[in-house]
Amino acid sequence: MNVQAKDMSDNMRAVWIPCMSLQLSENERSEDGFRKKAEDIINRCAENDINTVIVQVRPFSDALYKSEYFPVSHVLAGVQGGEIDFDALEIITALAHDRGISVHAWINPLRIGIGAVPDRLSADNPYMKWKNDDITENDGYTFTCDNGLYYDPSYPEVRRLIINGVRELAENYDIDGVQIDDYFYPDDNDTSDTQSYAAYKSSLADGCIPLSHHEWRKNNINMLVSGMYSAVHSCGKDIVFGISPQGNFDNDEILCADIKSWCNCRGYADYICPQLYVSNEHPVFPFEALADKWKSFVGENDIRLYYGLALYKLGTDSDSGTWLGKPDMIDKQKKYSENADGYMLYSYEYL
Repeated sequence: MNVQAKDMSDNMRAVWIPCMSLQLSENERSEDGFRKKAEDIINRCAENDINTVIVQVRPFSDALYKSEYFPVSHVLAGVQGGEIDFDALEIITALAHDRGISVHAWINPLRIGIGAVPDRLSADNPYMKWKNDDITENDGYTFTCDNGLYYDPSYPEVRRLIINGVRELAENYDIDGVQIDDYFYPDDNDTSDTQSYAAYKSSLADGCIPLSHHEWRKNNINMLVSGMYSAVHSCGKDIVFGISPQGNFDNDEILCADIKSWCNCRGYADYICPQLYVSNEHPVFPFEALADKWKSFVGENDIRLYYGLALYKLGTDSDSGTWLGKPDMIDKQKKYSENADGYMLYSYEYL
């Protein structure tokens, strides 16, 4: 069907559906159980005039779909790598298309685990395969930072794994888009990937000046992003590739997200959706001023701009209390999004 991919003239009215919204209890772990949950989700989206759902299908180096590369997610099976007899992405895509709603598959490309989530990794998780095999070269393909475990995108083998995962989504499913979020390098310290950066410097010919650690990281992410973009567009379908970076420009730089290139050069993204999770009266970053900055920043005419809106903050004391007593804040931000190409709401749980 590919509603959104074939006709992007209609302004985006989307909602993110995080994996937590799809999590199945023990009594729900069947095709009927998931179908009932998915029907309720899609019906509510249709009732709220949503025309696109952004469905999280790879949260922790795992899959809410049938994957050659990643194990079944604990979200569906209770434990990562567990057995299920249905295809969640296929079901939710069919239900959405029946209601005229497009589906973008949302992935976290680098994240393997955060703290105790998931509580254990499957033996079929690529990280575990590398850890348990007899090949020492692949032991450094991941790194830890604080309480998180991540893929190291400096390695061609890692980028190939992630890009192949995107390609199988584009080729095997009737989705309308693929989206990555704001999880790039987890911070800007110089310790988590020291070994791979040293290997890069030692690989240079004599006299070559190496990139700084930070610029090298940005280049690694750019190679990964352009590879995912190419994988989506090489499958011969009308599928778009989008990125949802943080709304704060300084934070994007810390995370090694090269938003200047993504917003101004072809070959990285079809759309950008910065997470403008601030109120209209935010003391530092008021919504409209930040939205205008992003609009002026997107220079490539073929790249569409959507605004990510913080539905979850409505009525809370967030942003120095500037959401309190403002029940129409999101409606005003939706209206302002007409200055761009539409909006995406975070998240379904607050719809």
